[in-house]
Amino acid sequence: MERLFTIPVNEAFENAAGDAGGCPFCALVEKLTNDEVDLILGASMMEPDVRIKTNEAGFCDRHFPMLFEGGKRLPLALMLESHVARVRERMKPSGLASLVPSKAGAASAKTVSEIAKSCYLCDRIEYNLSRMIETAALLWESESAFREKTEAVPFFCLPHYARFLDAAKERLSGREFGEFFSALSKKEDGYIASLGDDVSAFCRSFDYRQGGEPLTDAEKRAPERARDFLAGKPVEQAKK
Repeated sequence: MERLFTIPVNEAFENAAGDAGGCPFCALVEKLTNDEVDLILGASMMEPDVRIKTNEAGFCDRHFPMLFEGGKRLPLALMLESHVARVRERMKPSGLASLVPSKAGAASAKTVSEIAKSCYLCDRIEYNLSRMIETAALLWESESAFREKTEAVPFFCLPHYARFLDAAKERLSGREFGEFFSALSKKEDGYIASLGDDVSAFCRSFDYRQGGEPLTDAEKRAPERARDFLAGKPVEQAKK
């Protein structure tokens, strides 16, 4: 277990507890995103080892807007200057492939696809998140207090629930994983059933035959809650 991650994981599970809480891993993604954006807009932006990585990976369409919202256009422009130069360099076919148009095109297509999919911040966030999910599974195995925190979490979004199960399956014994799955699947099923009822109530509220029966707050927010559960909290919300 990586001790570096035990504190943020414990805090995320504690803060996610109760009916008003949510998926602790979504909260961790939000924190990781904010932290990484702040780092890249700070001193890290001009560090040589970071510049080498950003020149190679660049940023995705989710994270570019967050960087520009920081207002540091000149440092970003300097980073983009070297990244654009690196992109151009990588897009040029080399060796024998450059002599045959069809081979040059195939090589360029592969490279362009790789460039378009890469993002320095996504890589950093994913690296840390994967270890946080692993840490959560190991904490569940070793600490009864963490099991209580997990029990107090109202739900895990579907993508993070899948990853939590995978991490636990890889790291827990068969008996422990059985206990883990029984506890979490019961929680997830209960939440999905309640969420489904709330979505149905929201849909019925548009039926004139229902006589305008008022909705609860949970029912009013049911479509957004279903989105967050099925897809995870949107990364774009992280800086709002």
